[in-house]
Amino acid sequence: MTEKWTTATIPGQHGRVAVVTGANTGLGFETAKALAERGASVVLAVRNVEKGRQAAARMTGDVTVQALDLTSLDSVRTAAAALRSRYERIDLLINNAGVMYTPKQTTRDGYEMQFGTNHLGHFALTGLLLDRLLPVPGSRVVTVSSTGHRIRAAIHFDDLHWQRSYSRAGAYGQSKLANLMFTYELQRRLAVHGTTVAVAAHPGLSSTELVRNSPAALRLPLTALAPLITQTPAMGALPTLRAATDPAVLGGQYYGPGGRFEIKGHPRLVTSSAGSYEVAVQQRLWAVSEDLTGVTFPSAATAAKAAR
Repeated sequence: MTEKWTTATIPGQHGRVAVVTGANTGLGFETAKALAERGASVVLAVRNVEKGRQAAARMTGDVTVQALDLTSLDSVRTAAAALRSRYERIDLLINNAGVMYTPKQTTRDGYEMQFGTNHLGHFALTGLLLDRLLPVPGSRVVTVSSTGHRIRAAIHFDDLHWQRSYSRAGAYGQSKLANLMFTYELQRRLAVHGTTVAVAAHPGLSSTELVRNSPAALRLPLTALAPLITQTPAMGALPTLRAATDPAVLGGQYYGPGGRFEIKGHPRLVTSSAGSYEVAVQQRLWAVSEDLTGVTFPSAATAAKAAR
């Protein structure tokens, strides 16, 4: 295996369909662009369709745009229905889109914005599209988390939507922890039939628009120090791309930058916080997520039947 994994390492993706959320800018753009260049048919699933079209025009290959607003479960259902009608199979679902450190606000369904967008929206989208992945050998669900999952690392079941006392960083950390717990529980459920796997990744500290909602006291130092402590979106996308395409990847793994403190560098296998591996909490979060979204995933028997 090449020590420094790059986009040049990506195997040919011809004949594969990849859906990438939040693909009009930043990490999602670089992820989609690299997959398209390697031959995949790529869907940019984005909130702003016009920006999605502009992004697609900057890519080469088979690239289309699908409207998707993760802050609205109605939009998620509409997008999933459109994708299901267009594609009999999906090889890669990359849950990349996200918001960070937003002021206190809610999604259209009344859920805390970061938890609702980063976790619940992707949970629902995955459940609604999963039967398009299950029959496809080598298919993957890749969900992008963050080192921020260690911030106040807990799922606050007693106040999931931070109604009593809001913390931008705490809510973000909860949403990114939820991304990992979702991945690990999804992999446990997928393992019964062995065709589709769930993998997680994080970009380290990348220079993207994601920090635009950060308080000025944090945003300004990050901006000033960016050349020293951050990496480009193209580098930040590499862990996601490796999780999505490296033949050696196994379900339930987590990829991030290989440099010191996982801030930047070429992608490698990493580990998440000890709390993220707590099975009972993963299963409780799953049940709560099904209840909040109204989306129930295919059962093991359904999955096995779809895989035949």
